[in-house]
Amino acid sequence: MANRAQIASKSSALIAMIADEDTITGFLLAGVGNVDLRRKTNYLIVDSKTTAKQIEDSFKEFTSREDVAIVLISQYVANMIRFLVDSYNKPVPAILEIPSKDHPYDPAHDSVLSRVKYLFSSESVASSGRH
Repeated sequence: MANRAQIASKSSALIAMIADEDTITGFLLAGVGNVDLRRKTNYLIVDSKTTAKQIEDSFKEFTSREDVAIVLISQYVANMIRFLVDSYNKPVPAILEIPSKDHPYDPAHDSVLSRVKYLFSSESVASSGRH
């Protein structure tokens, strides 16, 4: 229990987002948006002018912030920085890939789902060896 990742308890934890404008707008309308005193937001709107470097920088910033508990990233955006998403292995903030209006969800590219499948396949191999 001592090794568990802790979320800052002094204030509520945030959901950060990296996605297209429509997805971000929907989450902002639901009340997920945040702007801190330094005018830093908890989201990045990705459009045709957004560079992979900007996406990488936002991903690194959101995953290093102590006030962020979950990072929602559109799957097509995650594919642009797949090496970073796949190499991220901390439990908090959790990285969740979501579909967008123009890009359907593809379970073959979801890093979380592939890790779960790997864990369950490892457990089934280990448990079948005990019979």
